[in-house]
Amino acid sequence: MAFGAVLVPLAVLVLNGWAQPEVGVVERAGARLWEHGTPYLGPDDLHGGYEAYNPYLPGMALLGIPDARLVFGAVLVGALALAGPCRGPVGQGRGTAGPVASPPAAMAAVAALVASPVVALPMAVGGDDLPVIGLVCLGLSLAGRGRDGAAGLVLGLAGTLKATAWPALAVCLVLVAVRRGRARRYAGAAGGVLALGVLVPFAVDPSGFVENAVRFPLGLAGAASPADSPLPGRLLAELGPYGHAAALAALGAAAAGMAVWLFARPPRDVRAAAYRIAVGLALATALMPASRWGYLVYPAVLGVWARLRREEELCLAA
Repeated sequence: MAFGAVLVPLAVLVLNGWAQPEVGVVERAGARLWEHGTPYLGPDDLHGGYEAYNPYLPGMALLGIPDARLVFGAVLVGALALAGPCRGPVGQGRGTAGPVASPPAAMAAVAALVASPVVALPMAVGGDDLPVIGLVCLGLSLAGRGRDGAAGLVLGLAGTLKATAWPALAVCLVLVAVRRGRARRYAGAAGGVLALGVLVPFAVDPSGFVENAVRFPLGLAGAASPADSPLPGRLLAELGPYGHAAALAALGAAAAGMAVWLFARPPRDVRAAAYRIAVGLALATALMPASRWGYLVYPAVLGVWARLRREEELCLAA
């Protein structure tokens, strides 16, 4: 199933050199990082339209070597496989006993998810959101197993790729704090990775970072983003400066509402955390000034993954 839905189209596209523009952006960013120590062009060098911009955070450039499409897919599949049900016995410590899916059943669920149209299409054309989604699922799974430091490392890594992972960082922080009453190990690991992968590159090239990774995604740079699906935020932004400000205000209001919901009714298990992230990213997709239908892959995959993941299959911390 996965062979026909993903591997065959991917092989055809790779052999013919066809891919969506994001693949070229990531691969050029990787080459520039290797040669110049920064994945970004400076404001004075950004000519030639939107493809000259690199709207991703610095860590994404590492996935552009050697072939971004293959790396995107490998990270997603590997992360989802590792995020499967625990292999050991459940019920140790405070957990309650329950059945654990066998490794073949877990891999079959991963294969079915990868072969679904919502994942197969972006995997074939080179969707840069796929590695972020895979790392988010893996980080949540590790947090559910009580491995707070590893969860922080994985989610921190996701946060160095795209800002779409940042809501997951916050939700998982609350999840860890609620389940175990402490989150220092998680916060320290995630903060260390973010500092190394985001703050250090920002210090090296602040003007390039801001122009590419901040102003361009917000629609404030010299070129318009191609992410122009007719979603509410984009439609508001097309009304002019006041409409653009209204879209940003609506996005901020949605973020504030999600924060209130997160702290008023914090998630107490992995499924609840995944659903919370899915709702937040669905709202962000709808309200961002530069948005596209493809970003809905986040809530779709997180929602399906959470639905497939049965809570009795989690290894709870002792």
